[in-house]
Amino acid sequence: MTTEALVEQIHKKKSFLCIGLDTDLEKIPSHLREEEDPIFAFNKAIIDATHHLCVAYKPNIAFYEAYGIKGWQALEKTIRYLNSKHPEIFTIADAKRGDIGNTSTRYAKAFFEDLEFDSITIAPYMGKDSIEPFLAFQNKHTILLALTSNVGAFDFQTKKVNGQELYKEVLETSRTYENAQNLMYVVGATKAAYLSEIRKIIPNSFLLVPGVGAQGGSLEEVCRYGMTNQVGLLINSSRGIIYASKETDFAKAAAESAKRIQVKMLGALDDLNRN
Repeated sequence: MTTEALVEQIHKKKSFLCIGLDTDLEKIPSHLREEEDPIFAFNKAIIDATHHLCVAYKPNIAFYEAYGIKGWQALEKTIRYLNSKHPEIFTIADAKRGDIGNTSTRYAKAFFEDLEFDSITIAPYMGKDSIEPFLAFQNKHTILLALTSNVGAFDFQTKKVNGQELYKEVLETSRTYENAQNLMYVVGATKAAYLSEIRKIIPNSFLLVPGVGAQGGSLEEVCRYGMTNQVGLLINSSRGIIYASKETDFAKAAAESAKRIQVKMLGALDDLNRN
């Protein structure tokens, strides 16, 4: 999917919501565990109830790998269902990969060609030759971890290197990579105060912003400091939506939770259009 197509969907749906499909068998409603594939049954119900309220879905790959081949099959069925029923929706493999060239190429083929995801999250620590293999794929997006929402982000990401914070070095250096136009970046909602500085370095890039909702991030602050003329934001919410209920009404509850976020996003988009 091109960036232009993503922006078009944002304005069409009046939403820049990304829903994280972090599906945990211990947290899904108990009646679904009787299904042949409970993970896919849960995901399908969530997608059917919320697809009109969001522009992206982000399965966290660890939640599928943890269940071995059955989990991987559930992931495959989920992405195939999304691509066949809702091809307009942007898909993110939250895999946090990052390795040397040949290995990165294989990871890219697995997620971009076999599973046909639109994007993948990548750890930047190994540098250029671990990232450019992903960037080589046309109309696919590499989402680089820049400033994450977890407490441990302060261990390294905000430490100074060459006189400035490491996350800024990551942002500036990544702009020199071949096909850097295919880059997006992860910036946690709990780090909203940093967004003004981030936008000075990457003024137009899309940001994937986790941490709104269960982790306490503020949607209003993220929009205030991070929104661009082309929106430039994908706000992710996972647990606050998909686990809104553990009863048989879980899909309806998920839709209601997603709707509350989408209404706030509608207001932010209206403000953007007025300015």
